[in-house]
Amino acid sequence: MFSCTSFWQSYELFLLLQQSRNSMQRRRKTEAQTEILNVLKSSNTAVSHEMLQRELSSNIDRATIYRILNRFCEDGKVHKIVGDDGKQYFARCINCHGRKHEHTHHHFHFRCTVCGSVECLKNEVDVMLPEGYVSETFHGVIAGRCSNCD
Repeated sequence: MFSCTSFWQSYELFLLLQQSRNSMQRRRKTEAQTEILNVLKSSNTAVSHEMLQRELSSNIDRATIYRILNRFCEDGKVHKIVGDDGKQYFARCINCHGRKHEHTHHHFHFRCTVCGSVECLKNEVDVMLPEGYVSETFHGVIAGRCSNCD
């Protein structure tokens, strides 16, 4: 038999769990996050971890930088590009399509083999997948010489 007391205890437990989830989703803004976001905003191209570390004024450790960059990816502030050289590059999201959970970047990227810059190319790519296939990520990188290095 179900009692009112057990119902309210269950309901209170549910509310506590919900409040805990909501507080975990709220992220505090740290000085390191602000500094990394400012570097990304000031760059016209995607940046690698090494490029970012050179630009940062404070001494932020490698793991913290990766953790912040991956959090920015989750939050839809930046997107990750896996270059043809195996490095990860991060570009600030501008004029992105879709909501946070539908955040997609189906466009090619260009990496200059001379100066190392990585930039997003504007045209979206529509890949025709077989029926029943669903795209989750897209990593398209074209390597060559940019207009500045030609």
